[in-house]
Amino acid sequence: MQNTPDISVIIPLLNESESLSSLQLWIDKALKDTVYTYEICYIDDGSTDNSWEVIEQLSKTHPTVSGIRFAKNFGKSQALHAGFEWAQGAFVVTLDADLQDSPEEIIPMITELKNKKLDLISGWKKKRYDSVVFKNLPSKLFNWAARKVSGIRLHDFNCGVKAYRAAVIKKIDVHGEMHRYIPVLAAHEGFQKIEEKVVQHQARQYGKTKFGADRFFKGFLDLVTLWFVHTFGKRPMHFFGFWGSMMLLIGFIFTLYLGIDKLFLETTGRLITQRPQFYIALTLMILGSQFFIAGFLGEMILRSKNKLNRYTISEKIESYEH
Repeated sequence: MQNTPDISVIIPLLNESESLSSLQLWIDKALKDTVYTYEICYIDDGSTDNSWEVIEQLSKTHPTVSGIRFAKNFGKSQALHAGFEWAQGAFVVTLDADLQDSPEEIIPMITELKNKKLDLISGWKKKRYDSVVFKNLPSKLFNWAARKVSGIRLHDFNCGVKAYRAAVIKKIDVHGEMHRYIPVLAAHEGFQKIEEKVVQHQARQYGKTKFGADRFFKGFLDLVTLWFVHTFGKRPMHFFGFWGSMMLLIGFIFTLYLGIDKLFLETTGRLITQRPQFYIALTLMILGSQFFIAGFLGEMILRSKNKLNRYTISEKIESYEH
């Protein structure tokens, strides 16, 4: 095999020891008779079962297999980020490790990526085998909101099956919980050729889903964050400065009114501090100043260019071809 593979398969996982051997056989079956060379990297995101031991065994019997083990659970976004840094292939494919994603989708997605000269193809689990109340309905609401906010017309932003050109994953910065919005992050970096493909979805065979109500709400909060960062991330003073200026202006108008009324009109006998306009003016001017300071600090932080990804790798396996 050549040193640089055609396809890099990235598989983040957490406590999926029962499914890994079956998944490896499925991937090999789907890719072994194709014209493409490939490498596989399992990223163990702090599993507490024997997932890492299974990965070690797979690496001994499959020369295409590599592994990265986190010291603790850092999250799927960090796992994908580590995999993207590791990948050497011209095309990169992500799969979930729970056997619900079919490796047989890899070659058709790569073919479509090449033929249409796309940057990214996202899977669409049109027919799902998940709980309607606890996963399907929240997923539909989440994807509807993501379409409205981002303007990207995908039905399933969070599908684990995605195929990319290498240039895309080397450019985007996946951190926090932003793995749900990789197509949006790619579009923000100028990779606008994004399409989706209907993919097969299987019922979970082992373990239990990692999806919960907290992840549903975090997804919406991350969507708001992504919109704000995209709109004002490179110009925080435009947001905070605008609202700070408006507050200061309104506060100054109230202050001017109180001064003129006290000095020249004397419409009431009350002290200035007894009038509600005084507290409105004071509150607005304090908030306006704070907004200005927030905008200034945002500009300073933006220029510091601190890294956002934080994870610690405790062990690593390199494949013979990597």
